[in-house]
Amino acid sequence: MKGNHRTIYQSRVTTPLDIMIAGATDEGVCLLEFTERKILEAQWTGLRRLLKATVTEGPHPHFSLLQQELDAYFAGELHTFTVPLHMPGTEFQQAVWQLLLAVPYGDVRSYKQQATLLQRSEAVRAVGHANGMNRISIIVPCHRIVAGNGHLTGYGGGIWRKEWLLAHESRHQKK
Repeated sequence: MKGNHRTIYQSRVTTPLDIMIAGATDEGVCLLEFTERKILEAQWTGLRRLLKATVTEGPHPHFSLLQQELDAYFAGELHTFTVPLHMPGTEFQQAVWQLLLAVPYGDVRSYKQQATLLQRSEAVRAVGHANGMNRISIIVPCHRIVAGNGHLTGYGGGIWRKEWLLAHESRHQKK
C-alpha cells in the first residue's frame, strides 16, 4: 500500500470445479470466486470501495500459496488452509465469516446453528445474507452451511458445486 492507496491483484486460479477469480492484497487473499457468480462485479466494486483500492491483473506471492493449497485440498490432502486472508466487512459479517472458518472440514451446520453460536438466534436471515456476502469461496467454507432440514440451499457458486464440495470432504474426512 502506497500512501493511502492500495492495490488488489487479480489472477485466475484453476480448480476441478472451474476457473476461479482470485484477488489479493498484501494482507491476504480477499476474493476467490467462480467466474460466473452473479454478484462478482458487485464484490469487486465493494472491495475497491472498502479498501480504497484499484484492481490490477498480475502476480502476487499469495497466489502461489493459494494455488498450492487449493490443489492439495482438491487432492483430499489439505483440510485447513493457511493462506493469509483479508476479509473487510461489517463487524457482523466478520463475525459470521470467522464462525464459518470454525466449521470443521467435512461437517455441516445449519444457518440457525450459526446464528445461535453467534448468540443472535433471531438473526438467521442476517447470517444467511452475511454467508452469501462471503467473498472467499471454499477457504471460508460457506458451502458447509445447510438449511435446518439438511437440504442444500444458498450457494452462490451453484448448488451442484456445494453438493460436490460436501461429498468431496466427506470422502476425504479423517476418521
